[in-house]
Amino acid sequence: MSENASAPQGARAAKVKCGVCPHACLIAEGRRGMCRARGTVNGENVSLNYGILSSLALDPIEKKPLYRFYPGSSILSAGSFGCDLSCPFCQNHEISMSDGREFDLPDRHISPEELADIAYSLKSRGNIGVAFTYNEPLIGWEYVADTAKLLRERDLRTVLVTNGCVTDKVADEVLPLTDALNIDLKCFSAEKYSRVLGGDLEAVKRFIKRAAETCHVELTNLIVPGMNDSEEEMRELSGWVASLPGGRDIPLHVTRFFPRYKMADKKPTGKATVLRLADVAAERLNYVYPGNI
Repeated sequence: MSENASAPQGARAAKVKCGVCPHACLIAEGRRGMCRARGTVNGENVSLNYGILSSLALDPIEKKPLYRFYPGSSILSAGSFGCDLSCPFCQNHEISMSDGREFDLPDRHISPEELADIAYSLKSRGNIGVAFTYNEPLIGWEYVADTAKLLRERDLRTVLVTNGCVTDKVADEVLPLTDALNIDLKCFSAEKYSRVLGGDLEAVKRFIKRAAETCHVELTNLIVPGMNDSEEEMRELSGWVASLPGGRDIPLHVTRFFPRYKMADKKPTGKATVLRLADVAAERLNYVYPGNI
């Protein structure tokens, strides 16, 4: 549905509040929220990317990255479109910042039943389930939940690669159905989360804490020069993770930034910086992995 679509005859004129992420967008009939993937249809807030896949690939589980969850296995990775953050360094901006029109094609519509069947057919190739990734999967949590239930019936796993910037309501719906997550903890400054990323650090921290109580969790911290590359911030971030129950054993991936999207003119993070910050994190955490170096 186009964000400029006119409201159908007889539709409610009032805007509808979306309860999926902290933005709490008020969306008029026929319009979309800031994530571009949720809108108001017939007076209800709905997922507009349900079952529309932009990407589908069988990946090594380590690519998510998950290093301590079924290492050596593969996982079917599925992505849609849209995101509730606006990171200027987004690595997948072609789909995360899309409104999905280029993907709204018959061969891109895959039902939960079809996706679960595809995943099951790949067990002979080492597939353990489905990873919802590439864009932000939880803005379309309904599709994730519907598919996850079917995966469990087939003894397959559900993995989320997410920014974790969602409401408790969404956590209530998806965490009981999820086996593992890689959550992107982008920085440890509430001000930068809001100003630079358009997110909410406290919401992310709350989601991480809840996820770690019931699922296998690994975290990723992309080191962006000038934003989150100080030893002080890494000590704060790793110290908070270590303070969680069992937090010292939560793996942290300290990852090198490469120029992308609105920061395409910047320089990559120095390898020495990533290794130095990984050493700082390892003062408090047992499993720290430098990435992209």
